[in-house]
Amino acid sequence: MPEINIDTVKKYLLGLQDTICDALSEEDGQQSFTEDAWQREQGGGGRTRVLTNGAVFEQAGVNFSHVYGNQLPRSATAARPELEGRDFQAVGVSLVIHPHNPHIPTSHANVRFFIAEKENTEPVWWFGGGFDLTPYYPVREDVIHWHKTAKAACDPFGDSIYKKYKQCCDEYFYLKHRDETRGVGGLFFDDLNEWGFEKSFEFMQSIGNAFIPAYRPIVSKNKNKPYGETERDFQLYRRGRYVEYNLVYDRGTLFGLQTGGRTESILMSLPPLVKWRYNWKPEPGSKEADLYDHYLKPQQWI
Repeated sequence: MPEINIDTVKKYLLGLQDTICDALSEEDGQQSFTEDAWQREQGGGGRTRVLTNGAVFEQAGVNFSHVYGNQLPRSATAARPELEGRDFQAVGVSLVIHPHNPHIPTSHANVRFFIAEKENTEPVWWFGGGFDLTPYYPVREDVIHWHKTAKAACDPFGDSIYKKYKQCCDEYFYLKHRDETRGVGGLFFDDLNEWGFEKSFEFMQSIGNAFIPAYRPIVSKNKNKPYGETERDFQLYRRGRYVEYNLVYDRGTLFGLQTGGRTESILMSLPPLVKWRYNWKPEPGSKEADLYDHYLKPQQWI
């Protein structure tokens, strides 16, 4: 097996953060990202980049982190007791984008590498990541483009890879208490190591590199569409689902908080404005009902 080189992974991820921030800043055209470098007391740190109140993006955050230590949180060891007593390193890029215009979907992506080591034993390591799309007023052609780009990123690694990780995404980004998907899915993979380090790393890079080609055309196409108070109000209401998912189910949020990660960076994923209403239902046949009727159940888009 080729040597595991976390420095190579880290170099790629820092470059990916730069590439994504540059593309989003260019698309926004008004604001750029501010950077907040931080250190973790128990080991490691990162650089958080946030764009706020731009022409297109209400808030966009793109985080890089590299944390390490000798005590994994319970969320990591409960299902994997072999990780007990090991030193660990986790390095990754994660992002969440909340646009102003309700016709632009919210989007999330992350790619990451984890390794846990112990003297005189084989290291335990894996890659993970993916991306998903959360529209409010979905356009079917945009959803198809999103999934075609995801499939193109997977196809060099096998004919069944897109189908496998698309299904994982549908299952992972699911709000059980609402009986609905968070959006229209994408890709989700975790614990990837069966291909060996180099091929697994290549796959992570393929997914990371696919995010901007998947998302930016959707932003460009929809950012100048007119909208009013009704659309904005619905967007803020549906953002509540995003908050519910991230605080109740998201493994990354739980891992970050339990490892003593930087709270501001972890919770950067939450939207700046959001609404909840008691027992609200969309009007039958409305544009808002279209989301519920046709997009919030797992399905084949391509």
